[in-house]
Formats: sequence, structure tokens, C-alpha cells
Amino acid sequence: MQAGSETRGGWPGILLVWAISIVGAVTVIALAYTGTTDWFGDASPLAVYGALGVVLATSVVASLVVQLAARRPSGFVTRASTSIAGATLVVAIAALAVVPAASA
Repeated sequence: MQAGSETRGGWPGILLVWAISIVGAVTVIALAYTGTTDWFGDASPLAVYGALGVVLATSVVASLVVQLAARRPSGFVTRASTSIAGATLVVAIAALAVVPAASA
């Protein structure tokens, strides 16, 4: 088996999970900079990070659902790990982007 062939057919699912995390992160960033102060009932300045946690959790669950729906056991761990790693990177960048809004 070629190296990397486990993810060859799984890119649409991986990109879907990354898109979910990007949309969620951009939404949280936009709301943070428009003055939203109440996130899921928490009005503390750091509550925006809880919202980003929800985005990451949604991405992880979506990753597992998408990869299980593909019904291809070969390469499942690689595809799911790639999906989750990309989503984590997106949320980490978003967490850095909201630092000014969270510290205000």
C-alpha cells in the first residue's frame, strides 16, 4: 500500500470538517468583535473561549460522524486524526484572534 493512500479518498470529508470549524470560528470571532458578552449564559470576558470549545467539540463529533459514514475502515484513524488536527489548528488561530476582544 502506498504511503498516504489511506486519506486519498477521504479528502471531501476532511475538508467538510475543516469548513465546519472555519465557519464556527469566524462566527465566534465576528460576534466577539461586535460586542457579544453573553456566551451560553456566561457573561465573563473569557466566555468566548467556551464558545470556541463548542466549535471544536462540534468539529470532533462531525469528524467521527463523517468518517464513520464513509464506511471505509481502511485509514479511518488517519482520516479522523487529520480532520481533528485541522479543526484544532483553526480553533487555535481563532483563540489567538479573540485575545484583544476577550481582554477588553
